[in-house]
Amino acid sequence: MATIKPFKALRPDKEQAKLVSCVPYDVVYESEVRKFISTNPLSFLRVTRAEAEFLEDTKPSPEEVFKRAKENLEEFINKEILMQDGEESIYVYRVSTEEHSQTGVVACCSIDEYEKGIIKKHENVRPDKVEDRTNHLITLQAQTGLIFFAFRGTNKIKELINETVHEHPMIMFHCTDGIKHTVWRADKTEEWVEAFEEVPALYIADGHHRAESSKRARDHFRSQNPNHTGDESYNYVVAGMFPADDLQILAYNRVIKDLGKMTDEEFFEKLKENFEISETEEKHPSEHGEICMYLDGLWWRLRFTGELPEDTDPKDKLDVSILQHFVLDPILGIKDVRTDKRIGFVGGKRGTQELERLVDEGVTKLAFSMFPTTMDDLFAVSDVNEIMPPKSTWFEPKLQDGLLVHMI
Repeated sequence: MATIKPFKALRPDKEQAKLVSCVPYDVVYESEVRKFISTNPLSFLRVTRAEAEFLEDTKPSPEEVFKRAKENLEEFINKEILMQDGEESIYVYRVSTEEHSQTGVVACCSIDEYEKGIIKKHENVRPDKVEDRTNHLITLQAQTGLIFFAFRGTNKIKELINETVHEHPMIMFHCTDGIKHTVWRADKTEEWVEAFEEVPALYIADGHHRAESSKRARDHFRSQNPNHTGDESYNYVVAGMFPADDLQILAYNRVIKDLGKMTDEEFFEKLKENFEISETEEKHPSEHGEICMYLDGLWWRLRFTGELPEDTDPKDKLDVSILQHFVLDPILGIKDVRTDKRIGFVGGKRGTQELERLVDEGVTKLAFSMFPTTMDDLFAVSDVNEIMPPKSTWFEPKLQDGLLVHMI
């Protein structure tokens, strides 16, 4: 069962929420952050990415960056840009575009359950990123952004969500990209807690580094507290939890710089060993087992004809794994997509138009348009404690930072 806990959110009021909220800390470059905060001093990026407030030609130490972030958070609190709710609450958070809407629940979740595997993961983490966010969290004594969880929805939770979204929202605004964010404070916290006891597991969709950093920070605070009981706020991490039926995963496409020493003809001959190839006007695969490839101004459909053993792990059945095991590694010699400079990734809404641009302008030689990983794929890999290949999932739209902060 999943344990959730109400909390007193530190949040902006309705009038300032649009200015305060910001994209997750790890989806923007420092140059972009500088531009954002120079035009909007209320941006929460001043807290999550405080290094952008230092001069470009300086190299502040991590301690200086975290100290500045804490000062900025305190400034927001002192000026009442952010205010803490007076009572512990659970929140409902809807993110919507013209084409898609997803509505989830924001509450605190047990870090003990993350360790026990009730909160399941599917990605490895980078130690340097974990260390950075751990120290940020410890210095600020605040979890500044939501981890994005998915779960198999239940009728009771859907009923509670439907009841809540008919009330007047606490926060509602449109971002400049047209995405609408709406937050409600939910009543009946005990009913919400009981409803989540019917959920056998939570799955990290996005935010593996935040989750691991929260655990490391918990370990730090626990070691400093001789009277530790397990009920302290640092034993919990704030998350946005969304029913899987609400979520969409967009394709995470690949671009390749060159074919090595092969000619186009030699490349096609090698592809034919495991794929049926046909020219197509389609740019998006229609089903699992298909890959669309763009090369020299033409689109090709690659239909996988190779065989996978019956006992193949779920992660090796993914289309990104098929591409890796039957094309990138054996034909192109790209063995580690995390380090090989010949491969790049195009995720989310940029889609096939960006693939065509990169190839047509000679930035890359060819591009692969992938069939998106599904939520069932993610669940299957996570349930057997496997790790997905890098760049397998791209969730859109993103949750905003700065709307519901958990103070510890």
